[in-house]
Amino acid sequence: MPQSGAPVRCPWPGIEAEIYANYHDTEWGVPKLGERDLFEKLNLEGFQAGLSWLTILRKRENFRTAFAGFDVERLARFGEKDIVRLMGDVGIVRNRAKIEAAIANAQAFLNIAEQESFSGFLWGFLDNGPIANRWRTFSEIPAQTELSKWISVELKRRGFRFVGPTTVYAFMQSVGMVNDHLVGCHRHRPCAQLQAEVKLPL
Repeated sequence: MPQSGAPVRCPWPGIEAEIYANYHDTEWGVPKLGERDLFEKLNLEGFQAGLSWLTILRKRENFRTAFAGFDVERLARFGEKDIVRLMGDVGIVRNRAKIEAAIANAQAFLNIAEQESFSGFLWGFLDNGPIANRWRTFSEIPAQTELSKWISVELKRRGFRFVGPTTVYAFMQSVGMVNDHLVGCHRHRPCAQLQAEVKLPL
């Protein structure tokens, strides 16, 4: 139960980690259209696979430093020496497959950019705009949807890795493509209002 006077939140941030509550209150579910923001978030969600988001959140600044600020052009040029360096970096998740995936994802991003913006590619799956759900309990929220499966397939087809449908749905939640704050959460209405104001990129 929240303390007296504390905002009512979704249950997943818990009460132990302030950084988690702040993330819930200021970032999660807020629509993001920036190219680098989207690319970073998609990769961090991939690094989360098998771990908790809190673990990734605590290491996020280290990830940004290690991966050249998720600058796709720089990251796409990473080679074996960079992979060895990253495997020795205790500030990130030292998983070679995930590190190699981030590099491959940068290369895939650049391939998409030859035809359209990455933001336009991702948000283009939402023909009718962001999805404003109205869940009342945490158990109602799905781990994946038909839409996240579709996006996952298309990302993989273009060379992205660690983008399974569950990872993609977590990404969609975090960048405001869907609003999965519970209706009783103090962030549900503000995020729904922000969704309504989104101008989808071309």
